[in-house]
Amino acid sequence: MENMILNSQEALEILKALIKLYPQNQPELEFKNNYELLCAVVLSAQTTDKSVNKISPILFERYPRVEDMADADVNEIQEIIKSIGLSKNKSKYLKELSIELLENFNGQVPSTRKELMSLSGVGRKTANVLLANAFDIPAFAVDTHVNRICKKLKFVKEDLNVLQVEEEMMKKIPDKYWKQAHHSILLFGRHQCVAKNHDHSICLLRIKDKLQKNEIAQKAMAKICEGQQI
Repeated sequence: MENMILNSQEALEILKALIKLYPQNQPELEFKNNYELLCAVVLSAQTTDKSVNKISPILFERYPRVEDMADADVNEIQEIIKSIGLSKNKSKYLKELSIELLENFNGQVPSTRKELMSLSGVGRKTANVLLANAFDIPAFAVDTHVNRICKKLKFVKEDLNVLQVEEEMMKKIPDKYWKQAHHSILLFGRHQCVAKNHDHSICLLRIKDKLQKNEIAQKAMAKICEGQQI
């Protein structure tokens, strides 16, 4: 099966087709500054961006500054965000990370992965989203959609964990594409090649329609379509 995984040239051809399908290079989350982006990404864990966008304007109107969130009653934060999953934990994270920003970073969102991951509720994926979108630092964030699609389209092997997927994709794709690759792959998984049962041939046809007419692209598509009818 190793030889059925796309090589770097083939992966780039498929990625370019995905970028044509989904050229957006910013999160679907709504935010006005780095602090709001940080909070929104923390809130988006195991829920949809659409759900977060419904409550975030209310949250940031009530607590517009880091200082306001740090001083907030955690129960009042939870009341505002109760419609999204894990609201009890997330309300604690928002208050705690706000306090940590004030105590350790002069109230500013830090710009290194290590510093970001020192904040409550911030894992590697969230840190990578901030690096790429807040600071334009090359990073490739892997969430459930990206993990699934990278394997479905044979960018990487099926048995890799999330960190291994990130590392393999960064080896395979030039860093100038990392941010865009995250968004295009994520949107393809969120809006086209969804996790629930569907006609996968339609997804493949959409990619095929955007492919360059060259030998590398055609070979890449043949690998992806192996054993599938399109």
